Amino acid sequence: MHGRVYGADHGDPGPRAGRAYAQLVGGPLDGLLLDVTEARDPGAGVALPTEIGRYGPGGRSVYAPRPTDARRFDWQGDIP
Repeated sequence: MHGRVYGADHGDPGPRAGRAYAQLVGGPLDGLLLDVTEARDPGAGVALPTEIGRYGPGGRSVYAPRPTDARRFDWQGDIP
């Protein structure tokens, strides 16, 4: 899997060997990879802090695993 990892350092944004990733689909974080290696509940959604969503700084974008492909998390909307 290639791409930039959500929350990674800008100097080393790529995925790392031995880690599991899901691709974020839609919304402000579209195309980024989310490290799900240590996810407590791999079927649960996540609310990711982002400044580029609807609510700006302090807001979060919500993503949930796609029912037919857990390697893709679809955007559900933004929350404050």
